[in-house]
Amino acid sequence: MSIFFRRRRRQKELNDKEQKKQLNSKGKDEKEGNQVDKKVQDRAEDWEKELVKSADYQKKNYINRKTGKKFIFTFIPTLVEEKVLDNNALPPLLEEEFLKITDVKKLLPIADVEVSSDTKKISQKLIEGYVMLTLEGDTSGFALFSAQKTVVRSVTAPEIEFSVIGPKEAFVEALGDNLNMIRRRLPIKELISEQFVVGKLSRTKISVIHIDGITNKEIVNTVKQRISEIEKDEIADSSYFTQLIADNGNSPFPQLLDSERPDRVAASLAEGKVAIIVDGSPHVLIGPTSLTEFFNAFEDYFLNWILATFIRMVRLFAVVFSIMITPLYVAVVTYHYELIPKDLLVTLVASRRVVPFPPILEALFLEITIELLREAGARLPTKVGQTIGIVGGIVIGTASVEAGLTSNVLLIFVALSALASFTTPVYQMSNTIRLLRFPFLFMAEIWGLLGMTIAFCFLITHLLRLTSLGLPYMEPMFPLRLKDFRDALFRLPFKNQATRPTFLRTKDFSRFSKEKAYQKKDIDE
Repeated sequence: MSIFFRRRRRQKELNDKEQKKQLNSKGKDEKEGNQVDKKVQDRAEDWEKELVKSADYQKKNYINRKTGKKFIFTFIPTLVEEKVLDNNALPPLLEEEFLKITDVKKLLPIADVEVSSDTKKISQKLIEGYVMLTLEGDTSGFALFSAQKTVVRSVTAPEIEFSVIGPKEAFVEALGDNLNMIRRRLPIKELISEQFVVGKLSRTKISVIHIDGITNKEIVNTVKQRISEIEKDEIADSSYFTQLIADNGNSPFPQLLDSERPDRVAASLAEGKVAIIVDGSPHVLIGPTSLTEFFNAFEDYFLNWILATFIRMVRLFAVVFSIMITPLYVAVVTYHYELIPKDLLVTLVASRRVVPFPPILEALFLEITIELLREAGARLPTKVGQTIGIVGGIVIGTASVEAGLTSNVLLIFVALSALASFTTPVYQMSNTIRLLRFPFLFMAEIWGLLGMTIAFCFLITHLLRLTSLGLPYMEPMFPLRLKDFRDALFRLPFKNQATRPTFLRTKDFSRFSKEKAYQKKDIDE
């Protein structure tokens, strides 16, 4: 009996020792596989010398259960979706037999798999979120498969180009998602997407989209050439391209239309334009464009053509009013009293009776105050910014009039001018309008109405010389193209827009049959 217990005790000791040995071996393997220590750095290959310095560079060792061969995963965990490794890659590599690195292509249920021995390519792929697979005893190459982790926000409603009627989705920061939203609206094989990589450090992906058979090849080639010639180390947003590939980088006027609406981009592509999507940016650039497009909201197409035309006229009047009203006040009060009606002159004199400053200082004080309130409201959190804008405007305006620093008439003009500038549907152009008031203001102070006329002549001359991707910026007003007025200053019915804009010189000029559009037959005819 004692012999039996001794044997049993001895067997248990052996089992415990074997189990402890296995646990130590497993812990050692995990430690070796999951940590990049000094020894790993010492024996690292030349191509991974820089990668090994990073704390998030990792290697994991595994053994194939059929062949007993060891294989290694090399990757950067912060860029890789580890669920892809655990659920898609590991099970077939552990269970299925493979003796060569080229067999991995057949085993992995992943579309993007390649075998390469180019060390420069391997290091770049690892940074892009790929996983490198090394097989023990096979030095012919390394297998690379895609397992990128994508951190993006969900699709939300447009914030800048918000519309009451129409779709309620806006672009996000992921290039693939943005391209998906456009392709869903234009599900045709002729929609071509060409990809570029710009930026020595950021390696930003750029996609140039156009419709083959409609878009003029010269416009596409112009965009591709300008993108390929960009010399910059880092590209953070699509706004960089409005400066880098613009025809005139010194102009305050935007020469590419910035949009966050997929429906607007799809409609522009159908017209024969080019779209530029930048990875990491929720805004897409459209070109070539013209001045009138910046005052047209895409919601205009969801309204009756009479209402849409009226609203466009209101916007254009608001823009002119916003630029001219304050300089006009300064010019008339300073030089041209005779232009003021007698009844209004009494009111104006009474409002300025206690103001100690000349009209230009009075106007500058209020204009700069409005700009400060705008900037404060834009930079502060939403709820605080709204409070600052409303309360600040009321308090400062009332206090400045009561203190005798400004006249109440000018305060009304400046407030209306700021309100009118908000009617511009494209944010880039609204910033330009804010800037234009100041040159007109100074010219009005120097020469009165003559100075405003000179400033206006300089403005028109600049706009006439300006181009967007080589095409006239003032089209259809200059050069004069009456056909293009139907969707520029006005918005005529859809049946009157059977052709694409003339200035784009598209390959396919016709959009639909005009004769069929006018045919209206009831079912009993």
